[in-house]
Amino acid sequence: MAERLLIRALRGGKRTKIVTLNGKKIMKMPSTLEKLSGLKTLSLQNNLIPKVCPEISALTQLRVLNLGRNLLEEVPEELKYLPFLEKLHLFGNKIRRFLPGACDGLQNLVLLNLNNNLLTCLPQEIRRLNNLRYLSVNHNRLASIPRELCFLENLTELQLNYNQLICIPEEIHFLTKLWKLLLVRNNIEGLPEGICGLANLRILDIAGNIVQIFPPQFQKLKLREFYCEGNPLLQKQPIYAVEKDEIWSLQEMASRLIMNQLAKKDSLLMQAIAYYPQIRNLISRRKECAICGKYFLTMWLECVQFVPPSKSWKISRNMKVMPLQILICSYKCFRQRGSDLFGITDV
Repeated sequence: MAERLLIRALRGGKRTKIVTLNGKKIMKMPSTLEKLSGLKTLSLQNNLIPKVCPEISALTQLRVLNLGRNLLEEVPEELKYLPFLEKLHLFGNKIRRFLPGACDGLQNLVLLNLNNNLLTCLPQEIRRLNNLRYLSVNHNRLASIPRELCFLENLTELQLNYNQLICIPEEIHFLTKLWKLLLVRNNIEGLPEGICGLANLRILDIAGNIVQIFPPQFQKLKLREFYCEGNPLLQKQPIYAVEKDEIWSLQEMASRLIMNQLAKKDSLLMQAIAYYPQIRNLISRRKECAICGKYFLTMWLECVQFVPPSKSWKISRNMKVMPLQILICSYKCFRQRGSDLFGITDV
């Protein structure tokens, strides 16, 4: 069957624009394809091809090449001779590396699909794919992302699900056109501050990582879809203090809130506190942290500042988020005890 289809295509010569030989158990790419110099689309998906034949360099008009689900172990160097190639599908192979020069001539490549391979890294030369818009490297073994990938200024969609990534390059903010970023099931511990500069990012999925907190300015992202279930954003097990006086009292938390609001000239609170002389006496003993400038009565280990998250965050999939982001100053002060506020005692 495959032979008959190929013969029919060869009869068309330069007039043949599409050749599809999917699932034909082909074990070697036909070298006679070089005679089809006008070919636009070549699909050899789901075969047993271990290598790309050198004759493919004759297909200079090729726009789409599908070699998915074969036995390729490398991204072939011969691809550099396909200057008009726009879509390249290499998913479902056994690819471990890019051969030198494989990215050199692919100046018009828009889509690169490398899903389900054995890649442990991406080459620095990937930066040469100047017009790349869609890059998908799901289900590989990537341990890191080269910073050069962040200079693909036309990239709009980046999929890196199910790899072994532990971090994202700070240079990611250079991907100014990035619209969709998928990082599901990696080992990412935190997001870089650079991600906050992605003004066009609308879909972000970091589900199944080990992210605990988000970087400053994260709330400024204009996300339409945000998924982060499966991250340790909340402590699942309580942590017990060794000593009782290491635990903050509700009195201390309430006092700090009042004192800091008074510092902002909260007129409503200033009027209300006039009716509670015992509170005025208590907060008159306040001290000021030398690091953050906030007021406190009793210092519990370190000074803590509470910052509420922005109400503009749009979160889907019923995600649970910590209601307060805790920023801890490194300055430690002397402990002192104060009387209970509003009759509230230590927890």
